[in-house]
Amino acid sequence: MQADQSGQRHVGKVAVCGAGVMGAQIAAHCVNAGVPVLLFDLPAKEGDKNGIVNRAIAGLRKMNPAPLGAPELANAITPANYDDDLPRLAECDLVIEAIAERMDWKLDLYKKLAPFIKPGAIVASNTSGLSITELAKVLPEELRHRFSGVHFFNPPRYMPLVELIPTSDTEPALIDLLETFLTSQLGKSVVRAKDTPNFVGNRIGVFGLLSVFAQAKKFELPVDLVDDLTGTRLGRAKSGSFRTADVVGLDTMVHVVATMHDQLPNDPFYPYFELPPLVAALIEKGALGQKSGAGFYRKEGKAILRIDFATGEYVPADSKVDDTVAAILAERDAAKRLQVLRSSEHPQAQFVWAVLRDAFHYAAVHLADIADNARQVDQAMVWGFGHKQGPFEIWQAAGWQQVAKWVADDITNGLALSSEPLPGWATSGPVWEAGGVHTAKGSWNPHTESFQPRSNLPVYSRQVAAPRLVGESSSLGETVVFEDDAVRCFTLPAPHPSDVLLLSFKTKMHTLSQGVIQGIVHGVEIAEGSFKALVIGQLSEPFSAGADLKSMLPLFAQGGVKAVEPVERAMQDMVQRLRYAQVPVVAALAGMALGGGCELALHCAKRVAHFETYLGLVEVGLGLVPGSGGLTHFARRTAQLQAQTSSEIPLLALLKNPALAIARAQVSRSAPDARDIGFLLPSDTVVMNRHELLYVAVREAAMLAEAGWRPPVPGVFPVAGRDALATLKTQLVNMQVGGYISQHDFTVAEKMAYVLCGGDVDPGSLVNDEWMLSLERQAFLALLADPKTQERITGFLKTGKPVRN
Repeated sequence: MQADQSGQRHVGKVAVCGAGVMGAQIAAHCVNAGVPVLLFDLPAKEGDKNGIVNRAIAGLRKMNPAPLGAPELANAITPANYDDDLPRLAECDLVIEAIAERMDWKLDLYKKLAPFIKPGAIVASNTSGLSITELAKVLPEELRHRFSGVHFFNPPRYMPLVELIPTSDTEPALIDLLETFLTSQLGKSVVRAKDTPNFVGNRIGVFGLLSVFAQAKKFELPVDLVDDLTGTRLGRAKSGSFRTADVVGLDTMVHVVATMHDQLPNDPFYPYFELPPLVAALIEKGALGQKSGAGFYRKEGKAILRIDFATGEYVPADSKVDDTVAAILAERDAAKRLQVLRSSEHPQAQFVWAVLRDAFHYAAVHLADIADNARQVDQAMVWGFGHKQGPFEIWQAAGWQQVAKWVADDITNGLALSSEPLPGWATSGPVWEAGGVHTAKGSWNPHTESFQPRSNLPVYSRQVAAPRLVGESSSLGETVVFEDDAVRCFTLPAPHPSDVLLLSFKTKMHTLSQGVIQGIVHGVEIAEGSFKALVIGQLSEPFSAGADLKSMLPLFAQGGVKAVEPVERAMQDMVQRLRYAQVPVVAALAGMALGGGCELALHCAKRVAHFETYLGLVEVGLGLVPGSGGLTHFARRTAQLQAQTSSEIPLLALLKNPALAIARAQVSRSAPDARDIGFLLPSDTVVMNRHELLYVAVREAAMLAEAGWRPPVPGVFPVAGRDALATLKTQLVNMQVGGYISQHDFTVAEKMAYVLCGGDVDPGSLVNDEWMLSLERQAFLALLADPKTQERITGFLKTGKPVRN
């Protein structure tokens, strides 16, 4: 285990044993975070001994969704095999086993690994449900104290949840270290689980699927209707239930359910620990779900078919949720929504109530068995299964006492899946009196019979505005400096720097309305007058979806281009105000930063970006060009790069990549990808945990100020001019003739190229910001007046999808 200058231990290098789907993706996410990895597997029987691992690494570059933030990150994964490379385990601070879910295979592997693991290193299993205590028994005594479960959810890059499962022998300090590493360096959301079958997430989540299957059979509902009812309408993943099973894989589902069936014979809900009989028939046919092309669903051409339980045949997936039930599920008042669902006689509504009741019932009965407190259960379902709220949160939001009475009545009347009563803590005492399991003091711990506060690990002090559960206090403790309908300016409480001002937007999708533009300028003025630095960032994603086109179109309809020009000029003035502000301005980026949102970020002194930041100048897709300094930025940046490298490199060569990205309306797939494109600079900071973003951004801004930061001096820079423009136009003509772009695509791209090259001027001509911004503005407004562009914008605002014309 490596130690820094303060003596704190940290994880410097990781070994992942098992290059299958999960092992390879865990390795990929480690290198996403800048942690080098040794990826082990069996030696290949023929050819290169590392052939199995090399194929796995090659597969990472092709997978969708991409496990790697950028393809070249795969170079940080070193292939290894168990015959030749076990001594290299001595280089690693953390060894993660991620082979198939066979207890005997895992135990045999541990015997091979143990002699080569260095003193102080942590050993962990990525098992999804096997006993960590049983796995530890084969390890030498000194390794047992450094062993735990560390269960990543699939896909590891995108699913936040990691379950951390210590045994009674695991050193508490090492578990704290591992939680800190997973949280801050890998950006994960950690739930500590008890060493029980399937731990927390899969125990509750898989039972939830089994409940859905049982209730769907009872109410005779088809799979596509069930998925519609149990998807986004219920605050769960869009894929619903049966489609989720297809994505996970029916063979994997069989294994997870078998774990519960084999290891939990005394569970009160045991009779339901089995999949529908049809699943065995599907698996026998090789219909394993999405990976085999068929499962509960099958795609034929463009048609989606679903399995018919009565016949076992595939039929069109065209079932619809009843309008009255849809209206019930759309009700925003949780108490009213559950009350109407329970009292309705419609089978679809009865089905949804039964699924929710089963979730409440099971989670309450087993809370003490699987977790320390109710928070861990709810967080596991949110982070690991994509639910908006966990079962206890939904219950509490709808009125704890009333829902508890409904569940108890259903148990008494034989409507529930088990006759097991609700535990006493759910129907009396502190939880009953508090109106739920989550309070400002903490979440209910049935073992101590008290409300347990959140973890006091130092890593969590870095999390600003992390989501809170129903019943918890949501206040940041911030001091509001200025607020109107569009923006909010505030400072964070101690120990955060009080001399850094934060500014966030209040518009939908954090679009740049006229009010936001004015608010940003006002925020800069406040910062210059009373603070050392300014951070622009949001408490929730996205950073910004760009300009508020919906409000711009009515202006155009009433007064044409002249009515829009002041708004366009105000946008340009705002980004220039950021660039030349007398205090450093830092953009804290997460999620989408598109169009004007991207241009805003480009003009800040620095950017701090969450790994999952998707930057792009996407205006071309709407028939426009970036008009708020984006093209000016890249023309100026190209000149800077030429000066920094060699004046012999033509400006056109340096313009090629940004021009192509803008012409394609390319959006980065991650922060490292944004750096490759040029939306982020090498000096910009990337953080892995979304909730640490503002913590880091505020300190980066403070450090810039302390270092004596000064804004750039306005000046002139060379542009590529008419020769480069002629070359780009020739390429565009070839694309149009070849049928790759439409006539309007050509018109838009030609104007973009005209601005990027600085207009019809001699190569190397010196221009300034004002010249470039004027070209941008003229091009933007000319295209806005084009009927083809108006068709694209109107179509996008109606459907949310780009229109090709």
